[in-house]
This record gives sequence, structure tokens and C-alpha cells, in this order.
Amino acid sequence: MNDPLAAITAIPGVSDAVQEARTAVDRLYRHRMLRRRSPEVSAESALRGARASAALEGTDVPLAALRAGEPAPVAQGALRVSSELGRLGVTWRTAPRQVLARLHALAATGSAAEGSLGRPRTGPAAGDPLGLGPAPGPEATAARMSSLVTLITAPSQAPALVLAAIVHAELAVLRPFGTADGLVARAAERLTLVEFGLDPKSLVAVEVGHVALGAAYAEGLRGYLKGTAEGVGGWVRHCAVAVELGARESTAVCEALQRG
Repeated sequence: MNDPLAAITAIPGVSDAVQEARTAVDRLYRHRMLRRRSPEVSAESALRGARASAALEGTDVPLAALRAGEPAPVAQGALRVSSELGRLGVTWRTAPRQVLARLHALAATGSAAEGSLGRPRTGPAAGDPLGLGPAPGPEATAARMSSLVTLITAPSQAPALVLAAIVHAELAVLRPFGTADGLVARAAERLTLVEFGLDPKSLVAVEVGHVALGAAYAEGLRGYLKGTAEGVGGWVRHCAVAVELGARESTAVCEALQRG
């Protein structure tokens, strides 16, 4: 059976990067604080991830403001999405369109027309915060979204991180809803890492990793858009490093809890 994810995994450098990320996640999961305080670390990872995802949309809100419940609308959307992920895992494997619609409704409430929430766009995308250029038209987007759904639901031997990276990139470049697509893309990446087994407790703040890599985030997506092995492989390697950095962030949370 044809497995496009296996072909991506075979791109030079991808397998090694994925293994390094796996090692970083395994190291995090061995931290002694997780034996009794894993839910606290997961909650903190979700909070930090929401903040980072909003920052990548151009809204940088301090963690203290998020904790106080007074974030900007984009950050509110990121928080709503983050709080819902734990209930969407099983559905993600079987009905990803349904999950994406729900994520968009959560992310875009307050910043998009009510009638557009969870619905595919029928015109141009509303914004381009990463400078990726115009999104594909609605028909081309619909065709690629169908392919993405097949990729998520079909069996594959590829690592979860490879699937997560492709899910993230496709949603980020297609901008299927026209608003808040970056929030949806990053939430879908985390959901894939959780549901497909790399990070089952949702401890890794991968969004923080993307922010920490600075301009490489948008550069990686622009490389992905070229459709070459170098561009796609470079994006997957970027996501692997983001996972490593996200694991490091959550390790720091564990150690802060250990110090009391």
C-alpha cells in the first residue's frame, strides 16, 4: 500500500531528527515529578502552549495575564482550543473534519462572523500573519483537505511526529477556514502527537518550541510550500526540534514543581 508519510520519513535527516525528538520526550516522561503531578504539568503545558500559539498569530500576552483571565481575543481563542483538546482525541482518528470544525469554532469565536465558524471558506483567507503569500483558492483547498483527511485516517508506519508536522503545515498554508487557521494548525499538531502516541499525556509544549525557533517557523513553512524533498524534510526537522524544545520547557516545569 502506498504510504506517502513513509516517503517523507525517508528524506535525509528526517529519521534522525525524529529519533532525537523521541529521546527528548522519553527523557521528560521519566521525570520523577510526573509520578504524582502529571496533570499539573499537562495543564501548565497547555497554558504555555496557548500563549505561544497566540504569539505566533501576532498576539503576545504575558502568562500572568492568561492566568488572570484577561487575555486578548486571539489568546482567548487559543485557550478555548487548548482546553478542548483532551475531549477530541478519539474523534480525531476517525472524523478529523468534525474536529477541525470544532477547533475553528473555538478559536475564531469573537473574531469571525458567527455563520463562518467551523465552515470552510468560500473566498480568500482573511489574513497572512506569517507572510506565506496568498492561500490556494477554495476548490484547490478542498481537494487538499480531502487528501489530508485520508492521510490522518489511513494506516501508516510513519512516526507520529511526521504526521503531526504534515497536518500542521497543510492547515497553516491552506488556511481552510480563512480566520484563526494558525491556532487550528498548531492545535491539530499537538492533538496528533497525543493521539498517535508520541506524547499521550499532552506534556510537550511544542508551540513554545516553535516560538523559540523564531523566524525559522515561517521560513520552514515557506520551504514546505515549495513541495521539494528539501523543503518538506526541512519542515519536519523543524517540528522535531520544536518538540525537543517543548519537552525541555515541560521539564523545567517539572523541576520548578520539585523545588516547590
